[in-house]
Amino acid sequence: MNETAGLIAGMFLLFALVLYTFWPENGFASQREKSRLDFLLERKEQLYENLRDLNFEYRAGKYPEDDFQTQRAQLEHETAMLLAEIEHLQQT
Repeated sequence: MNETAGLIAGMFLLFALVLYTFWPENGFASQREKSRLDFLLERKEQLYENLRDLNFEYRAGKYPEDDFQTQRAQLEHETAMLLAEIEHLQQT
């Protein structure tokens, strides 16, 4: 009888774990949809980090002056376009 009770408890635990794992509306696993503004704000942080890294690597001597100026101009242009779109979305 002791083995039977253990077997029933184990089967119940297994069933509970399978049910918990594969239940379709698992609250902790769901994420909210990102809006365009959320995406742009994340991208802005990435661009700022890229600019900081570029400046650091230039000061460390890893980039020649011409490459640094070209890369910096591209990143600043992309950042300016992104900030304009963010401002437009925040006004509407």
